[in-house]
Amino acid sequence: MDRYTPLRARTITLVGLMGVGKSSVGRRLANALELPFRDADSEVEAAAGRSIPDIFADLGEPAFREGERRVIARLLDEPPHVLATGGGAFMNDETRALIKARSLSVWLKADLDVLARRVSRKDNRPLIAGRDPIDVLREQAAQRYPIYELADVMVETGDAAHHVTVDQVIQALSAHIAKTGESQ
Repeated sequence: MDRYTPLRARTITLVGLMGVGKSSVGRRLANALELPFRDADSEVEAAAGRSIPDIFADLGEPAFREGERRVIARLLDEPPHVLATGGGAFMNDETRALIKARSLSVWLKADLDVLARRVSRKDNRPLIAGRDPIDVLREQAAQRYPIYELADVMVETGDAAHHVTVDQVIQALSAHIAKTGESQ
């Protein structure tokens, strides 16, 4: 049994605002823990047969969120893995309840200016289309941070390299498991 064994007992679900690095950090975390990695957004796109911007444009956000909830429920039925969720997934009561019941949740948090810089590099984020990213992120932070606080652990990532964030997540989860015995 190595020091990571307790971290492999349950799925680890990453939550947080867009651009915080859930997918990038998640891939590296999964690699470090020798667990499979799943990206809820990619899984939603595969299940729908279309991109998230297309889902938003054609069906609207409520339809996307329902599909996202179903996909996350299916993923949480799989053996332990690292799961990166979309920024709004944890806001859905049903999805959050599933995440809380079937995994360890980690809120990745970073300065909004850092996130705005990151998300403005891509044009595949329907929630910021045609808007100033910092304005959208401020609105989301006001709405979502009180809910993200319900995650099992929070890791303040700053603008650190992904491997530094992975180490922070591993330390935070190890401390949480030691305190609560929650990995069983």
